[in-house]
Amino acid sequence: MPGKPGFRVNTTWRRPDAALLDAFGEASPAQVADSMSRLGAMDAGMHPVWPNPRVIGAALTAWCHAGDNLMIHKALSLAQPGDILVVNTQGAGNSGFGELLATSAQKSGVRAVIIDGTVRDIDALEAMGLPVYARGLCPNGCNKDGPGEVGSIIACGGVAIRPGDIVVADRDGVTVVPLDDAPVVAAAAIAQVAREQKRMSEIHRGVITRPEIDETLRKLKVIE
Repeated sequence: MPGKPGFRVNTTWRRPDAALLDAFGEASPAQVADSMSRLGAMDAGMHPVWPNPRVIGAALTAWCHAGDNLMIHKALSLAQPGDILVVNTQGAGNSGFGELLATSAQKSGVRAVIIDGTVRDIDALEAMGLPVYARGLCPNGCNKDGPGEVGSIIACGGVAIRPGDIVVADRDGVTVVPLDDAPVVAAAAIAQVAREQKRMSEIHRGVITRPEIDETLRKLKVIE
């Protein structure tokens, strides 16, 4: 691969097929994270910039130098329909993503954008219906000089994410599923949804507290 560490573009990686994404059903990011021992969710600082619906897709990763978005532009040139752009901006306060790039992303079939940093043009992002997650908003823009990487392992929201990993996001936040673990996690997530539906039915029937709560407290000698 041409380039050097910190300044290179990987153009080849595995992506999940539609059947694998469909295997998650309507499981939420919370239910998916619960299915991975309550791991895999990005930290609370990563939130939607408008109240977007649930989205699921394959990670397209970009690692940008602080104050620079050259590799976001390059990543979008490699985007395939169904991708979710995930970006590490090295904690920059400058916004590397706004209306122009969002329009390019939509035209490329990108389903959502997740940026560990700031974005701008929030009204336009909401108007076009593109789910965008970030740490905040800032009018300042970026240079396009590099360095950076595309298609590499990055950190975003405190989670390691590889190109092709599955991303599930809604108004609660974002959960990342390693592609190699996805079939097992999908099955566990569907089972988690079923358990929650069963528990909801119990609550509606008047079973407010699960019996195992008192059982646990007795084992811990908190109650008799």
